[in-house]
Amino acid sequence: MKALEGKVAIVTGASFGIGRAAAKLFAAEGARLVLVGRRSDPLNAVAAEIVSAGGECVVLAGDVAHEDTARDAVAAAARAFGGLDIAFNNAGSLGEMGPVTDIAVSGWREALDANLTGSFFAARHQIPAMLKRGGGSLIFTSTFVGHTAGFPGMSAYAASKAGVIGLMRNLAVEYGRQRLRVNALLPGAVDTPMGRSVADTEEMRAFVAGLNAMKRIAEPEEIARAALFLASDASSFMTGAAMLVDGGVSVNHT
Repeated sequence: MKALEGKVAIVTGASFGIGRAAAKLFAAEGARLVLVGRRSDPLNAVAAEIVSAGGECVVLAGDVAHEDTARDAVAAAARAFGGLDIAFNNAGSLGEMGPVTDIAVSGWREALDANLTGSFFAARHQIPAMLKRGGGSLIFTSTFVGHTAGFPGMSAYAASKAGVIGLMRNLAVEYGRQRLRVNALLPGAVDTPMGRSVADTEEMRAFVAGLNAMKRIAEPEEIARAALFLASDASSFMTGAAMLVDGGVSVNHT
């Protein structure tokens, strides 16, 4: 039996990178999907790949920083597939990069709105839908940055993603008795458009790869497999976890 057979899932940030890889993997494992992303064309391209492989999905173009997107995604899951069991809240933003003394308030708010407030909006609408089905798996993408390591110029990103971990842990306690599991995935360096915007030269990519114990940058599919574990019953006794999938960057000192 497929790991997500009969399940309905929302995946945000599904157009590119980790979200795209997770959407394709979840569909291959039997989930019916609502794909959320800001731009219609790449989102529809992912949907076409899923459908051509025999999967089922609907798409929603929207910004997770706006509450309507979270509300509409849950409504789309109910309308198309009858409810919601899993949500992989993966979309996010770096916000403005630079010393905290130099970044604009708008750049700070961009990170918080997309990463932390967007996670709040997601939980606000996804949780009631999951409870109607007797529970589910709620997953957020956070990061090791600001959790096990700091990086100059990434204060807005680090603060917003650390807030996601706090939100996740509290939700895990609030809803554990109702069979709702809540976890966070903490990737390290991944070969995604966001990752390449930070490591934008071969020299910088080599430096980033050298920071972790495995001395390489992850492929999105490797992170997607960790998300599948959290989404599936394989992690049935796991909640409140900030799960590092970082190639050992959090423990490496070599």
